[in-house]
Amino acid sequence: MRTARRRSGTRANEAAAGWLFTAPVLAILGLFLVLPIVMALWVSLTGWNGQGSPFAPGVPFVGLSNYTDLFTQEGLARENFMVSIRNNLYYVAAAVPAQTVLALALALAVNRRGLRGRSFFRTAFYFPSVTSSVAISVVFLFLFANSGAVNALLAYLGINGPAWFTDPRGLLHLTLGGLGLVDLAHPPQALTSSGPFGLSWWEWLSGPSVAMTTIIALAVWTTSGTFMLIYIAALQDIPVQVEEASLVDGANAWQRLVHVTLPMLKPATFLVVTLGLIGTWQVFDQIYVMSQGNPAGTTLTPAFLSYRTAFRDFEYGSGAAVSFVLFLIIVAMTLVQHWIMRDRDESS
Repeated sequence: MRTARRRSGTRANEAAAGWLFTAPVLAILGLFLVLPIVMALWVSLTGWNGQGSPFAPGVPFVGLSNYTDLFTQEGLARENFMVSIRNNLYYVAAAVPAQTVLALALALAVNRRGLRGRSFFRTAFYFPSVTSSVAISVVFLFLFANSGAVNALLAYLGINGPAWFTDPRGLLHLTLGGLGLVDLAHPPQALTSSGPFGLSWWEWLSGPSVAMTTIIALAVWTTSGTFMLIYIAALQDIPVQVEEASLVDGANAWQRLVHVTLPMLKPATFLVVTLGLIGTWQVFDQIYVMSQGNPAGTTLTPAFLSYRTAFRDFEYGSGAAVSFVLFLIIVAMTLVQHWIMRDRDESS
């Protein structure tokens, strides 16, 4: 009995000491993270215009009206939000696979034994990830200007360069029109009818604009270096005996990659795709610097829409509602991705 009491007393003392040591961190997180989130949630339920305190008695409480306006109420708020969701879906669908594949390819290349200058190549590939995104965005803006270096190079090759940041048409529309399959001036009537959430099917199926494609290329270039490091760490954790066993079995390089390397990189791939999803849904600084959502809203994203609604239109409740919907989208897509990968593991 005495031994049991001593053990319980020791555990209680250890628990108290643990809470004592973590109390400062918990207080800081609660003050600067949890409390602002709760305050923002309250703002999303009000019609606060930024003047005075959002907790003042005169601030109108609108409940879920800011959220329903984004999905059910016809108007500019729903149209802008759905356009931003469409743009971000194309951004995610293009950027996440591209940066994942490129990061894996770079990691496999610089992880080869006997490669000279491995440290140099790792540093060179990682350098864009630590460079200021604003500075890189300005550089890309000059490169892809109508009179920039990219169009000058295309003109030298005899190709008329596009108006990168002024053409609001999507790549899918441009491709169909270039092949003569669709008259862009008179699109199919079946696709121009009303579609989900106030946008026609023709608008949903536009594809990313040329400007959004440029921003996607920028994002892939600047993020692949970070994901490359994750893959390099995972590659170095693969036991040498496994590779030697596959060589003894007569597997060639492609078979070793598909049946040995990639399955053992699945945790790293899950991490890379998860971080990629979160980052692509939160894209803001490139949009702010390069396009401000233009042309014609084809580079508008939910993160930039939240900023513009709150700090330019002074509709802080609607801006906060957009940010919380964006948070739920990120959580939902992460859970779906986790379920898909877990289902594959169980089925195998």
